[in-house]
Amino acid sequence: MIVFPNAKINLGLNILHKRDDGYHELETCFYPVKWQEALEIIPSDKTIITTSGIPIPDDSENIILKAYNLLLADFNLPPVKIHLHKAIPIGAGLGGGSADAAFALKLMNDEFSLGLTEFNMIDYASQLGADCSFFIKNKPCLASGIGEKLVEIDLSLKGNFILMIYPNIHISTKEAYTNIKPQLPSISIEDILNQYDLRDWKNYLINDFEMPLFKTYPILQEIKSGLYDAGATYASMSGSGSCMFGIFDQKPDIDFPEEYTTWIGDL
Repeated sequence: MIVFPNAKINLGLNILHKRDDGYHELETCFYPVKWQEALEIIPSDKTIITTSGIPIPDDSENIILKAYNLLLADFNLPPVKIHLHKAIPIGAGLGGGSADAAFALKLMNDEFSLGLTEFNMIDYASQLGADCSFFIKNKPCLASGIGEKLVEIDLSLKGNFILMIYPNIHISTKEAYTNIKPQLPSISIEDILNQYDLRDWKNYLINDFEMPLFKTYPILQEIKSGLYDAGATYASMSGSGSCMFGIFDQKPDIDFPEEYTTWIGDL
């Protein structure tokens, strides 16, 4: 069976405060996009994983294997052969690894008739990563906590286009949080999305990771400015970066350096 894990973007991201366990409380809106990779899991004589596309640093720690082993602890699963064609950049703030894990859980639930409900799969997903649970739902959601508390919202960007630009800068979560100073926003992301039109988002909807990371990587600020110059209605960094995206009411035609990884599609 083959599935196609997709990326997500963050519409706003506020870091509220640091918890005693070292994690940060946040608020954001996760929105699925159609940038996809391909995942196949089939029964086999022994459990192995192969990959193609973008190289993955360490297959032995692959989050898909972690998902398999998590289910194996509770179910009598057969050995499996896993193949992932990686297309979503790593360290870009797009949730590619989290999507792979969540889609693996959903695939194995169907393939092996495990009978897991959405609630059950979200519980498993939350053990694999903070935003893995989102990809079980894979619908626009307000997220809080460390990203695991989800509330579906009625938000549609249908009719718009998105251009995503990854300048091949890998930003680890640890690096992204290094210069963050948590603070409570004057208006919540939920209120912004409810009260303001998409054309007003650029004045209110911010990603707290942008300011410190723009100082370290000025090219990210240049890309964001370039997206607005090209007519973007709203532009931002996704998650902890470094992928920048612009939302357009018409399909954009922009020149960008060949070494960048880009994706364009409808929303």
